[in-house]
Amino acid sequence: MLEPKKLKYRKQHRNRGAFRGKANKGAELAFGSYGLKAQGGGELTARQIEAARRAMTHRVQRGGKIWIRVFPHTPVTRKAAEVPMGSGKGSVEYYACVVKPGLILFEIDGLPSDAAKEALILASHKLPMKTKIVSRISLAA
Repeated sequence: MLEPKKLKYRKQHRNRGAFRGKANKGAELAFGSYGLKAQGGGELTARQIEAARRAMTHRVQRGGKIWIRVFPHTPVTRKAAEVPMGSGKGSVEYYACVVKPGLILFEIDGLPSDAAKEALILASHKLPMKTKIVSRISLAA
């Protein structure tokens, strides 16, 4: 699963106000012909990214190329069950990334359009937010 190799600080604030607004960076296709674009904001965990990646690679079967455009940098902490208040911040449970509406999450290339769209649909089922499939053809028109 994806996680940062090294962090300056092990624990950090989640900055949950960052979900609002639209994505300015990463909102255009950069590598592939087809992409999966987030329609809603939220947090994407490393497990969800990995599940979507596995669904896509299983579908394309050694054909085409897949780019993951998001990376889980933010550590999310959780305190153990039934622990009293106080005694500091909990331990790191997983890593997540903030997703704003309009951000391209995955890109795919080197496949016929129907196969690429089917792989992206399978990936979208693994994600906690609404997504849509975009293509270079639809963006040019």
